[in-house]
Amino acid sequence: MNTSATITHHASRITYDIYFVGVGGQGVLTIGEIITETAYRKGLPVNFYPTKGMAQRGGFVKAQLRLGRATPGPAIPEKGADLVIATEVSEALKAVRFVKPDGDFVLYAHVWAPTAVMLGKAPYPKLDEVAATARAALSDGSRLTAIPPDALPSYEGLPVPDNISTLGVVLGRTPLGAILPPAEVEAVVRGRWKRGIERNMVAFAAGLAFV
Repeated sequence: MNTSATITHHASRITYDIYFVGVGGQGVLTIGEIITETAYRKGLPVNFYPTKGMAQRGGFVKAQLRLGRATPGPAIPEKGADLVIATEVSEALKAVRFVKPDGDFVLYAHVWAPTAVMLGKAPYPKLDEVAATARAALSDGSRLTAIPPDALPSYEGLPVPDNISTLGVVLGRTPLGAILPPAEVEAVVRGRWKRGIERNMVAFAAGLAFV
């Protein structure tokens, strides 16, 4: 786990800012909701700002989460996010400018090609190009974690939820796992849905173990 100084201390208070991007239907906003609920249960100040206007499947969605700030203040500035969580390759490019040089960038490398791309009227960025752009924004390129979709396991013949697996990766590979222990996040995940608990737990465990 990376535990370097991306956790900022102000008067014994931890602050940590997360920027999310993805497409509607992926459940990227659910990741933010789970983090928010876990922080709330711990008594940590947390402010979550989702943008749902384009949340129909395939539409761009984004959100900001500011953790540990009694007064949240303005939106996360460019180069101000301790962590970026992106769940779609092309949309990840929109978030690169927000990550701190000493921050972390977690990318679930899902491809959702828009109509113009499918019709051959527009190019789609290659994963290697997106990864190189993200690494260039980081002072240590190893703080980019790219998760290929085929790295996710299946459960009873069905793919596990990629957002829950991505959440596990985040907790296992970034300082967020030191602020919100995985066991406490797992308790929130278990209580969120009445069905599919085992499938979610397989996804979460796979994310925590991702190398």
